Amino acid sequence: MGKLMESNETLNLAYSDELAVQGVTRRNFLKFCTAITAAMGLPATMVAKVADTIVSPSRPPVLWLHFQECTGCTESLLRATHPKVEELVLDIISLDYSETLCAAAGHQVEKSLVDSAKANEGKYILVVEGSVPLKDDGIYCKIGGRTALELIEDYGSRAAAIVAIGSCASWGGVQSSSPNPTEATGINKIIKDKPVINLPGCPASPYNLLSTVLYYLTLGKLPQLDSKGRPKFAYGRLIHEHCERRPHFDAGRFALQFGDDAHREGYCLYKLGCKGPETYNNCSSILFGDVGSGAWPVGTGHPCFGCSEEGVGFTKYIHEQADVFTDTPPASFAGITGDKPGGITIGGAVVAGAVGGAILGASAVAAKKMKAEETTSETDA
Repeated sequence: MGKLMESNETLNLAYSDELAVQGVTRRNFLKFCTAITAAMGLPATMVAKVADTIVSPSRPPVLWLHFQECTGCTESLLRATHPKVEELVLDIISLDYSETLCAAAGHQVEKSLVDSAKANEGKYILVVEGSVPLKDDGIYCKIGGRTALELIEDYGSRAAAIVAIGSCASWGGVQSSSPNPTEATGINKIIKDKPVINLPGCPASPYNLLSTVLYYLTLGKLPQLDSKGRPKFAYGRLIHEHCERRPHFDAGRFALQFGDDAHREGYCLYKLGCKGPETYNNCSSILFGDVGSGAWPVGTGHPCFGCSEEGVGFTKYIHEQADVFTDTPPASFAGITGDKPGGITIGGAVVAGAVGGAILGASAVAAKKMKAEETTSETDA
């Protein structure tokens, strides 16, 4: 018993030694903790507490259910590198059940689900990947002889919190596209008496999941959520605001066809249907898969299709232009082609801008003067 009751200091030391064996220095570990703390929107003073949470011997039980989905969110998790999936499920959380990652199968793995839920009732975190079909009492999705609807109502009612990972679990995803034959539904439309955190995306970022779990473990409460149940630290800004092609948007430089010169030059993809101006997510900031700037659609030259935004992804046509929540560009711009023939020169663009600015300025002065005259006339009258 004495050996089992080791102090936190000893355990932390053992964990540091384990990291050293894996080639992770204390400096790099603290860098990771600093980055994840910033990602969660917490002040720098919380870095030490986040580090303590990660090395804590108490690991929260997590049950991971799969319903109508493609397993893309789990696949994305498998490709995370900081931390790797094995470090996440063995060192940070206790993944007691996952149809994809559990070594056992059949009755053995189902027993693990039942036993863990019973032993940790009211304490475990339930992660749900995939939508739930409601039509015909949910018969279109069954696991272990039980419908997805039965499972979410059972295990969701006994969880401390529920994380709906991916767009399918958040709001129905591609399965809910018209005509939605199975009446695919997001988790928060079914569970009303428990906190449901939505992490939409197709797939969702594994780092948003990690940050959400660490936030809950560190502070003992859920992160601040927006009106759609999404953590503001991850979904508080439009993709458009941090897009690497944003300067081209502001300058009016757009690709008009895939493979044209503007597309090859890396110009803005708005006119090809990019939904970044109306989609809230942080994929333009943290990327995917740890493979550089090409680790998200826009980085590969493809428009964002708004996969994480309800009413945009899987709803709007890919070529359909987005609703711009910031400044909407005009239908056409003068081409910016240097001094090459066939387009306005850079010097010409500057002169045109100056003339346009002068005209607008003069118009504003005239309008102000007219307003002043009207006010004077009304006063005299």
